[in-house]
Order: sequence, then C-alpha cells, then structure tokens
Amino acid sequence: MFRSLRRALCAVAAVLLLPLAGVDMARPAHAAETADAPGAGYWHTSGRQILDAAGQPVRIAGINWFGFETANYVVHGLWSRDYKSMIDQMRSLGYNTIRLPYSDDIFKPSTVPNSIDFSNGKNTDLQGLNSLQIMDKIVSYAGQDGLKVILDRHRPDASAQSALWYTAAVPESTWIANLRSLATRYAGQSTVIGIDLHNEPHDPACWGCGDVATDWRLAAQRAGDAVLSVNPDLLIFVEGVQTYAGVSGWWGGNLMGAGQYPVQLTVPGRVVYSAHDYATSVAQQSWFSDPTFPANMPAVWDKYWGYLFRQNIAPVWVGEFGTTLQSTVDQKWLAALVDYLRPTSTYGADSFSWTFWSWNPNSGDTGGILRDDWVTVDTVKDGYLASVKAPLFPSTGTGTGGGGNGGGGSTGACTAAYTVSSDWGSGFNAAVTVTNTGTSALNSWKVTWTWSGAQQITSMWNASYTQSGASVTAVNADHNGSVGVGGSVGFGFGGAPGGGSVPSLSCAAG
Repeated sequence: MFRSLRRALCAVAAVLLLPLAGVDMARPAHAAETADAPGAGYWHTSGRQILDAAGQPVRIAGINWFGFETANYVVHGLWSRDYKSMIDQMRSLGYNTIRLPYSDDIFKPSTVPNSIDFSNGKNTDLQGLNSLQIMDKIVSYAGQDGLKVILDRHRPDASAQSALWYTAAVPESTWIANLRSLATRYAGQSTVIGIDLHNEPHDPACWGCGDVATDWRLAAQRAGDAVLSVNPDLLIFVEGVQTYAGVSGWWGGNLMGAGQYPVQLTVPGRVVYSAHDYATSVAQQSWFSDPTFPANMPAVWDKYWGYLFRQNIAPVWVGEFGTTLQSTVDQKWLAALVDYLRPTSTYGADSFSWTFWSWNPNSGDTGGILRDDWVTVDTVKDGYLASVKAPLFPSTGTGTGGGGNGGGGSTGACTAAYTVSSDWGSGFNAAVTVTNTGTSALNSWKVTWTWSGAQQITSMWNASYTQSGASVTAVNADHNGSVGVGGSVGFGFGGAPGGGSVPSLSCAAG
C-alpha cells in the first residue's frame, strides 16, 4: 500500500535479515523437464486453475525482477552481473516465472537504458540496444531456461506509480496503445504468457462503481479486449483496488468486488485475478495487531481475494508479496501466507500462483532473494518459499548456461560457501552456495567436505549426494549444473545432530 521506499532506485540498499530457527527448508524435487512436462504453449483458465495448451494444470511460482520501470530503463543488477547468469540462477533456485515491471517511458524513442556493465564479456549482446530490445533478449533467454514471463505495466512513467491507469501526461489511449504494442511484439512467443495490465490501482480507483473515469474493472475490460484483439492467446492479469464497499486493504490487493462484478472479456478463459499482500516492513495493517494473529490471516485473505479461488470462480495469482523478515510478526506472516498458498507436494498445481517481491536486493522495504552483492542468495528468505515452488516449464529454445563467457582460453573454476540456517540441537538445516569464479560457464559442479563430528545428511534438495563416514560429495541436479561466469547456484540439506562446526569445502568445476 505504501510505496515511498519499495521502489528504491539506488544500486545497493542495506538489508539486515534475522535468521528464523527451525525453518523447514525441505524442497520437493522438481519434475523432470521433458516435452510432456506441463507448461508448453499458451495457457488458458478453467475455474480456479490455469491450464497449458494440452489442458494440464500449471502453477506460477516466480520472482519479480524490477528495473525497466525506473530511470535505468532496464532490469537492475546488470551493473554487477550478466543477465544470463542471473536468469540461470533463478532457474537453479526453482523459480519458474519472471514478472517484469516496466513503465510507458520505455516506448519513447528518446529512452536509453543505462547502468549496464559490458566489461569482461558481461552483457555483450545488449550493447547498443534500446529497452524493448533488451526485454526481447531477457524473454528469449528465460524461455530457453524453461521460465515464463509476465509483463507488468508498473508505472505510467519512471518517476512514480499512479493510483489510476492514466495520468495527465499518459492518457488511457497511450496506456492501451502500448499494451497492444507489447502484445503484438510477443505474439507467437509463448514464453510471454500474459500481461499485468496496471500495477496497484488505489483510491480513487473503484471496482464496479460504473464511473468510466475511476472504475478499474471497466478499464481492465477495455484494455484486456484491446490486448486480446492482437494476441488472443495471452492471459490477462487484473489486480484489485484499495477500497471496496468502504473496506480498505493493500494497494491492488482488494478483489472483494470481483465476485459480483467479474471482468468479462471477449475471449473466454483469459482472466487471472492478481492480489498484492505485504508485511509490516512495508506498512502496518489492523490484522497484524489482532490478538489471534497469525491464526486470523486465512480469513483476511479469504475476504480480500482467496474466495475467488476457493469458490472456483477464477485463478488467483499473488503477484507481489515480500518482507525484510526483520520482525517476528513478519516471519509469522510469511510462514502463514506460504501455508495458505498450498504446498505443491500436497496440492500440485491446484494452488494459488505467486511471484515473490523481489529478486532485487535494492527494494528498500522488503529487500530481495539476492543479498547486496547481487550474487549471494538469502537462503532463509528463499527457504520459506521452498514448499510452494513448482516445476520449471519446457524450454522454448536451446542452450542454457551463463553469460559472460570470456571466449578462447577460458577455464572453469568454482568455490563453495556453507551456511547453517537453523540449528535446534538434535538437527540442523544448512545451505551451500556454489559460485563460478572462472572465465567460462560451468556445465556441472561437485562439492565435497568432511565433517569433524558424527553429522549425517537426512535430506538434500537441488543436488544429489553420497556420504561415506564423515565425507560428503554433493553433485548438481539436472536443472542447476549450468552456472554463468560470476553466477551462483545453491543447494540445501538437513542433517543431524546439530552443534557441529562448519567444515571446509572444495568445489570442482565440470
């Protein structure tokens, strides 16, 4: 709801994270990526489910990567890393979709993307390109990696969000023309599954009030039909408003009116409703101080948006949610929300979809999955999401593996860092980050260590392992062997007993 901090434009914002003891980071194994895997082609809806071209249910389990909506006019972090290595890292962590915020400024001929590092072979194929051409590159590479993309009209210009879908400088006609332009641009490219029409409508935006100037539901119908007129295969993601029938919530998070006043488009089976939900690091809400918190939260979510899914009205995608995790309240909120979204291991794709805010560490009031170095993964935050991650989708091209390859004479090398994320005496959880320190992309990697005590691995995710006595060898999974230059991937495991010292790790590149 409150956005004075969350769209920080600075390159680095300090993020302090408190570890949460006892986090269950066990991650369900991802399905093998085969031609028969769910997700191929364009998608449509049926009841509360999103279905692929073959009618198989799919779950969006993704991440927001912002920057195109700012005065950099391109995703952030390219000042530090190659874009391919970051997409590879998203893939290795099990995120299957990228939400890409943008502003209408990227359509202006005068707009020039900035803050991109081209040294040492990074981002070489982005040189001389405008913002839309860079977006093309990101979409193409994401598709090769088995990720889908949702385009998000986040702001009318790079300066700020807007309550309504139009401003004096960016009228509705421009908004719709640019939506149509994007829909046409990516027609036939099923990596782009849909467009989020406008980010976080809020007061005076209304739902079902009938005023053409402020009724967001009517505007979404006009824009959605315009998009579908040029690309009828796309999903149309429609966020809520702030206030309905006198009841207020998060910006874009109030879908109470959608049951009575649904968005009706000329092409059926295309509407996915989108809610945003945040914790106290963004703003206080009355439900956080309820004496029954967090047990009260499922009823809150049911009221604002969850009923659409539970009553089989339409799919619901939580397009943004996030927190710094600095407070106990926020930790309890995130644990409750993840449980509410329904574990993939139990419900499969018959679940709420989601994209976490954010990949970027420089989001002022939430931080990100990456830490401030734009490489290291916040394994505690990522661990909360483990149970709701979902399989990757079939690749739309060939060739994965990181960007930034230095060319001839390059060598592969890696390092591994070991962090205990929680230890409760009888057991512990740990995470290992593998970083490509060489001058060429890795195709595979192997990490070995020897404990000084009697620790035994009880489970491992995102890698396979063998253990002989105190010696452990962990080898990459099929989906995270490729690591670009400067990129990192991670795996985690549970072990017992706790209380052991951190071992020295060796990493071998393949």
